[in-house]
This record gives sequence, C-alpha cells and structure tokens, in this order.
Amino acid sequence: MVAFLGRHGVAILAALLAFTADQVSKLAVVLTLARGESWPETGFFRFTHVWNTGSAFGLFGGQNLVLTAASIVGIGVLLLFYRSQANGGVWAQTSLGLMFAGACGNLADRITLGHVTDFIDIGPWYIFNLADASIVTGIAIFSALVLLARPRRPALATTTVPGDEEYAD
Repeated sequence: MVAFLGRHGVAILAALLAFTADQVSKLAVVLTLARGESWPETGFFRFTHVWNTGSAFGLFGGQNLVLTAASIVGIGVLLLFYRSQANGGVWAQTSLGLMFAGACGNLADRITLGHVTDFIDIGPWYIFNLADASIVTGIAIFSALVLLARPRRPALATTTVPGDEEYAD
C-alpha cells in the first residue's frame, strides 16, 4: 500500500481534493441559491445557480445520456493514459488527477441530478464550476509539460568500424 501511494499519491491527492471541492461547492450553491438566482445580483463576478444539460459552453443541450456515456469513455481513456505513463512526475500526476476529478465531478452530477450544476459567473464567460476549472487547469499543466519538455537527443553510436578509430568522436 505504501508503494502504491508513493507512486500515485500526488494524482490521488489532487483528484480527491478537486473532486471534494467541486461537490461541496455545488452543494453549497444548491442549498443557498435558487435556480437562476445570482449573488450578488449584479457585477462582473457573481455566483449564479444554473443547470447545464449540455457540455462545455452549453453545446449539445439536453443530451445527458450521450454526454454521460462520453464522460465514462473519457474517464477510461484518462485512466489508460495514466497507466501508460511509467514515471509520471509530480506535475504530470497533478494534471491527470485534476482532469480525472473534473470529469468525475460532472459525471456524478449527470448521473444523480440529470444535469451539471454550474455557478461561477465571470463577466461575459459561460457559467462554469470547479470541475470545469479542474479539467482546464489539468489540460493547461499537461500542455505546458509537453511544450516545455526538452527533446531527447539520440544516443551517439559507441561502436566503430575497425580501422576507423581516427574518425570516431
């Protein structure tokens, strides 16, 4: 068990923290604000309780069954990808943990409520939740890892042809 936590602890911690924060924040909004209600009523940053039956940016509204199936497939792909990462560092584990938590948070809503609870309302942006923010943050971290990774140079040949020693590096 210790070895398992040592190898996957960062991913598990990131996933548990993000999932818990998402579910607790959604519950607080449901218990505090009526659907469609905002607090404060006006302003650039508000909490607005809305139900999203679609995907990101409100696309595919009313397609809960299809989006539930897509979420399950997406979570499976994330798990397979995570398993393929033999030595995922702290940032890779964090990014994948955040993406996993976000997908699971919204999937939990779809299964239990038939919609996703969104509430973070910033200016002209679409209203979103902490699960959405976890997914986007995880993607941003992973993208930075990929873009900033140093390309590995191929190993130089260490064998020489007899008689060509004078040309060897």
